[in-house]
Amino acid sequence: MFQRYFGLYPIAQRIEDKKRGVGVQRYPIACALGASATMLGILIYELVLNNKAQGTRSRPSSSALITLGARFPPCMKNVTDFPPTTIVACLNNTANPVTEKCSLEDVCAFGGWQGETPDQSFRFVTPIFLHAGLIHYLLNMLAQLTLSAQVEREMGTLPFLVLYTAAGIFGNILGGNFALVGSPSVGASGAIFGTVAVAWVDLFAHWRYQYQPAKKLVFMIIELIIGIAIGFIPYVDNFAHLGGLLMGLLVGMALYPIISPSTRHRSIVIALRILSLPLIVALFIVLIRNFYTTDPNQACSWCRYLSCIPSSLNNHCKGTGE
Repeated sequence: MFQRYFGLYPIAQRIEDKKRGVGVQRYPIACALGASATMLGILIYELVLNNKAQGTRSRPSSSALITLGARFPPCMKNVTDFPPTTIVACLNNTANPVTEKCSLEDVCAFGGWQGETPDQSFRFVTPIFLHAGLIHYLLNMLAQLTLSAQVEREMGTLPFLVLYTAAGIFGNILGGNFALVGSPSVGASGAIFGTVAVAWVDLFAHWRYQYQPAKKLVFMIIELIIGIAIGFIPYVDNFAHLGGLLMGLLVGMALYPIISPSTRHRSIVIALRILSLPLIVALFIVLIRNFYTTDPNQACSWCRYLSCIPSSLNNHCKGTGE
């Protein structure tokens, strides 16, 4: 096991293992027993809470998702167009337009912010474990228990957890910067897109060892297009997808076990690994700072269209998106 984790065995055997799809471990512990099971339990709780408040089990409402920890900038900082004094739909509201109104602090829950500045920064993390309904959960788990699970087998659980967590959090940071501030966002998609990125790293780094790599590339392009299309569904966010993809490429480059058949190839891989580490740190620092000190939507007014299709139902993606 130790030898497989660190690639400390003959390169010919490593190549043979790669062709057979054998990774450093046999079972995807984090994907199957950890994340997927935890998310199922949380989804059940979401639906029970929504049923108790509104009498429906179909899918969690916007207010329910915010109360449970969705990424929602007005709960995380002062938002000019959505100040802490804003009145929003209560958890038990079932009418449209809204008839049951509550303070933003009450809906944000978790003890609020005691009348001070909204500061629930944990919402960069908690959305990873929430879903907008059963179909959203099933779509994510289909990807997580297939593609993500294989990436975990290839990398090992500990590096995989670093990848999954970094991609999921960074996806929410990017979304917090550029998505519509009045629309909550949930889902493990950013983290899953991080594992998709590693699959791309694997494909191009080991092209000669892959079975029918061109065919595999076509399927991966189709999967990527479908994933981006899903990012336009309410409460799902393409910025989380794209942020997870970018961070997955960098973390994958830093941690994924790449086979180097020559000294030149090994030197290139080492150089890319070294370069990826400061880039990862810099991206986290710059975008977190940007989230808390600026209004990114003013700098990039067109960015919202990467995760919002204009229509009369959403005021053509104008305003806050509430």
